[in-house]
Amino acid sequence: MGIWAYFCATMANESNKPVSVANTFQNIISHCKEYGFIFPSSEIYDGLQAVYDYGQMGSELKKNIKDYWWKSMTQLHDNIVGIDAAIFMHPTTWKASGHVDNFNDPMIDNKDSKKRYRVDHLIEAHAEGLNVSGKIQEAEKLLSEMDTLLAKDDFAGLKKLIEDNKIKCSISETCNWTDIRQFNLMFSTEFGSTVSSDGEDNKIYLRPETAQGIFVNFLNVQKSGRMKIPFGIAQIGKAFRNEIVARQFIFRMREFEQMEMQFFIRPGTQKEWYEFWKAERLKWHQNLGIPTEKYRFHDHIKLAHYADAACDIEFNFPIGFKELEGIHSRTDFDLKNHQEFSKKKQQYFDNDVDPATGKPYGNYIPYVIETSIGLDRMFLAVISHAYEEQDLSEGDKKDSRVVLKLPAKLAPIKLAVLPLTKKDGLPEIAETIMSNCRPHFKCFYEEKDSIGKRYRRMDALGTPFCVTVDHQTKEDDTVTIRHRDSMQQERVAIGDLLNIVTKALE
Repeated sequence: MGIWAYFCATMANESNKPVSVANTFQNIISHCKEYGFIFPSSEIYDGLQAVYDYGQMGSELKKNIKDYWWKSMTQLHDNIVGIDAAIFMHPTTWKASGHVDNFNDPMIDNKDSKKRYRVDHLIEAHAEGLNVSGKIQEAEKLLSEMDTLLAKDDFAGLKKLIEDNKIKCSISETCNWTDIRQFNLMFSTEFGSTVSSDGEDNKIYLRPETAQGIFVNFLNVQKSGRMKIPFGIAQIGKAFRNEIVARQFIFRMREFEQMEMQFFIRPGTQKEWYEFWKAERLKWHQNLGIPTEKYRFHDHIKLAHYADAACDIEFNFPIGFKELEGIHSRTDFDLKNHQEFSKKKQQYFDNDVDPATGKPYGNYIPYVIETSIGLDRMFLAVISHAYEEQDLSEGDKKDSRVVLKLPAKLAPIKLAVLPLTKKDGLPEIAETIMSNCRPHFKCFYEEKDSIGKRYRRMDALGTPFCVTVDHQTKEDDTVTIRHRDSMQQERVAIGDLLNIVTKALE
């Protein structure tokens, strides 16, 4: 059985959700493949677990999400610029960042099934099952105890918690567990024939995050761009993590894409900037028209080694509330460590006057507020919210449709141009409309099948507008424009089409 088929067949059990919710998620996954959004990587060889390819529709949607984020960061903020750092970095980078020593997850194996679990995921899945069963207080108590033990790195206590709650392996359905141990998540490789100073071959890593490419370029950007604190550096790029328990479609993958911004600030101002970016990032999500109740903040109890405050913006996926974006107050940890390991100063001279002393602030290592969102998770959030199965039956007439109510600015195709027939000059008029609109937004032309079938296909692709060219068009230069969400149709002049669609994309 291929990976895609196996995933769909086991989805209901994997999510520990009610069958209807699991089926919805499975239907979304199937829809993504059927309509060219996402394919399993190397599917002709039965796929590669937790690795996916974005198809012709998915790559467009993904690019539109990236453009929306990039514009909001680098175009709408005067003090944020973008870079594109290399994936390969000097191996000392990851020693300085703490990833070599600290980028680990506590793992546990079931002795009977040989299946490996990330400890927090195993316990959280059991807690979700308790919630479904109505044992809400018991679930909350379990999660609270887990957070406390994780904060202490108390692996013996975590194993006892698993055993006391009789948490079973989903495969063997037994509680026969190994001891908990740490597992480093970085992929390593060899860098050509490079030899280190001590004569040993250099091992380098595929970056597990994009942030370090920003930190090592802090002074390059600051000096070349004459940037003044506070300022930010944004980046979109691939990252790689050797997830042992990769699951839930594109929510957790081994190769993924991040959209990160590091905002450099004066020490002592991190609290106000942390709150600013929490509000700013939530506003970005809400501007897509997704209901506010779909989001919530979750404050971290156990902070990462670099942070003095951290929270997640969680989204209500079909698999429940899960992390979508992180906002972290990283202090001066990264720049300070890179200064120590590289022996090169990473300081900024601030000539603004400190009101408390009446003197310039002088040299200091900036503090950092980070906003980091997974592009693939944002893709899943957008498409999960947009996906609807609608029953349109009236009386004895059975009818239904699957529609993706994507925000118009993110939709892969903005306008579908559909001649009613393949003759009588209608295709030629449709081609003229395509030529006029194509330079401004993504258009699609189709003349095959009945107009009803074409509408349904465009609904499934998330296309917000369809234009039908018919015989009346030849008489008065008007067309029928159909609105995806309401399915309402109206007659408009061909000359107004560009403005109608462009206004909806704002």
